[in-house]
Amino acid sequence: MSTAENAYGFIGLGLIGGSIARAIRQNDPEAYILAYNPSRNSLDEALADGVLSEAADGIDDTFKKCHYIFLCAPVGSNTDNLPAVKAHMSDDAIITDIGSVKTGIHNAVVGLGLSSHFIGGHPMTGSERTKYRNSKASLLENAYYILAPEKEVPKKEVEAFRKLVESFHSIPLILDNDLHDYVTGAVSHVPHVVSATLVNLVRESDTDDGVMKMIAAGGFKDITRISSSSPTMWQHICLTNKDNIVKLLDRYIADLQANRDKIASADKDAIYELFDSARKYRDSFSDVHSGPIMQEFVLHIDIADHPGAIAEVADLLAKEDINIKNIGITHNREFAYGAMRLELNTAKRRDETREVLKAHGFHVVD
Repeated sequence: MSTAENAYGFIGLGLIGGSIARAIRQNDPEAYILAYNPSRNSLDEALADGVLSEAADGIDDTFKKCHYIFLCAPVGSNTDNLPAVKAHMSDDAIITDIGSVKTGIHNAVVGLGLSSHFIGGHPMTGSERTKYRNSKASLLENAYYILAPEKEVPKKEVEAFRKLVESFHSIPLILDNDLHDYVTGAVSHVPHVVSATLVNLVRESDTDDGVMKMIAAGGFKDITRISSSSPTMWQHICLTNKDNIVKLLDRYIADLQANRDKIASADKDAIYELFDSARKYRDSFSDVHSGPIMQEFVLHIDIADHPGAIAEVADLLAKEDINIKNIGITHNREFAYGAMRLELNTAKRRDETREVLKAHGFHVVD
């Protein structure tokens, strides 16, 4: 049975699956989009939104209509679902996933004889919020979308999928499975472990009246923001990419011990080099594309502390039809300039907001 190339199936319809489905619907109003999700609520919401054409009751023969089948459950569940997908897919279907670990599903694909059908995928984006209701097509914009195609997949199918990813306004990047898992282990998985450990350090070290928690803003809050992510997802990731994570954690722990010794011995040159080398490398990062840790579009504004100051900014932006995702006052500004913190939805909105505020005399910094 052959399929139409604009027929898409989703197994799992949460934040990322929902965002991909929305991007497809936005680009192709005539596309056929099918989904199955263990929770019926997400399916009902997507049907009501007009994103889905049809909801499936399970992984069944309905998916034979689909040329692309997206596996959008946690990484371990995606692998578990493969045998059912194999039993209910068309002969020309392309299977892909969204998991941030590739080696495990690669091995399962090979074992099931699905190598000519599988293009591993990893949209390197996300949000602290989960579930379909928080999905949006813009979540994929300017984000790297890693592709890990099996060697047996026809080149024309890889190229077609690459173009599909580009239609989301994402940036496709082709990597093999092993390199993908090592890279994401370093820039995503270990930072999440470190962030969770730092949060628990403060929780366990805090005073009885919670002084640490009260002032945990600025730098601490920024570097531990990712700890608000789904614990189930990160449990799956740690179990499926454990070898890379352990290897990198061992190196990180050794580096921490070395830095601890530099501080203990008051080696001022070594301490300076620690922070200077990190500053130089960090400043070389591009802010254009988001990575596996969710990108924020934030401005800090230096405003006077007087009644109506927040309302003045909000009213000014409302008149320019600029929606503010989040607004707040930074009480601990040890690491953040400006009393007011504005979070916008996109880089374009952040840039527009910056220009509007500067034009009205506000001192604004990113």
